[in-house]
Amino acid sequence: MESANFVQLGLRENWKQFALLVIVNAFVGGMVGMERTIFPQFAMEEFGIASNTAILSFITAFGLAKAVANYFTGRLANRVGRRKLLLIGWLLAMPVPFLLIYAPGWNWVIIANVLLGLSQGLTWSSTVMMKIDLVGEKDRGLAMGLNEFAGYAAVGLVAFLTGYVAARFGVTPYPFFIGVFLSFAGLLLTIFWVKDTAAFVQRESTLNTTEKLRHVFWETTFGNRTLSSVTQAGLVNNLNDGMIWGLLPIVLLSLHYNSEQAGAITAIYPAVWGIGQLFTGKMADRYAKKKLLFWGMLLQGLAIIFISFSTDFYMLAVISVVLGLGTALVYPTFLSAIAEVTSPVQRAESIGTFRLWRDLGYAFGAVISGTVADWLGIGYAILFVGLLTVGSALIIRFRMPGR
Repeated sequence: MESANFVQLGLRENWKQFALLVIVNAFVGGMVGMERTIFPQFAMEEFGIASNTAILSFITAFGLAKAVANYFTGRLANRVGRRKLLLIGWLLAMPVPFLLIYAPGWNWVIIANVLLGLSQGLTWSSTVMMKIDLVGEKDRGLAMGLNEFAGYAAVGLVAFLTGYVAARFGVTPYPFFIGVFLSFAGLLLTIFWVKDTAAFVQRESTLNTTEKLRHVFWETTFGNRTLSSVTQAGLVNNLNDGMIWGLLPIVLLSLHYNSEQAGAITAIYPAVWGIGQLFTGKMADRYAKKKLLFWGMLLQGLAIIFISFSTDFYMLAVISVVLGLGTALVYPTFLSAIAEVTSPVQRAESIGTFRLWRDLGYAFGAVISGTVADWLGIGYAILFVGLLTVGSALIIRFRMPGR
């Protein structure tokens, strides 16, 4: 391991290791994209499940598992090491595509998604922390933009590929072979080339004068006005993403779009979200984070509200673009804002706490949207989640301090 006295912080100084972590995170994102388009069809065709709440149960399992893994990754990062946690995450991912291919019942699908959630929490959180460690303060927003670009562009690409494969060869097993490749590739890259970044944390700690938080979990969740405002927005962001993940494919099926058309629409949103972060990440270094978060959440909320009134393919495609832009504005800004107001030695735990609540949003989104959809209809579920997202934007506007 490198000594803290000899490491240099910065994106340019550490570009090789940073680029490797970007590639690794693309494989991490691809594992989620594997399920993004085809899962409602998979549930109905393979297991005869038609209830919206039941179909969305896999997202609930995924979100809960990922949220818990996020938190403990943050708690353990300084003690165990980022690289070891990343390796454990990839080992947990490897059985997932095989469980989906050979699942004899829906409970096995739930187990696969628990493993996928644990894996995502460990792998994504570790790569986020390692990139923040490497770059230092100046390029932190850009670093997060590149990280999230890689992950969510891969979500969109793999979502499109699985829809394309499913339309031609069936919903199983061929789409899940993509996950086999991604998990093996991610594990091998981590074993042979990824290095731990503990020395970079030590180095920045000697340069940073940010006051430590008294209680990281409490301050990140409720106490600190900046951290808690970012945390609630993160939760609502993933709440609406969980609804889009579970209900949008059902909406598209009800409108008689085939798998390839549905794959195109569902892929646009994460693809724009991912590509947009190449630009919005750097914006988070230059412009007021509060404004980026407010407008991003507001755009998301308005786009989601319009989904419930739209049936035309091109209109839905435009809405997906706007939703992706709104999410691109907030995603790198979330992490950059948290890193800005926390001490380097507490940053991993604060980010882990934020990511705990953010990814609990998947579970809340699945339960809330599934229940409302079964009770009042899918249109009302989408409208309700859109209004919640607008409400989150208003919390940012009136609670978060400007910096």
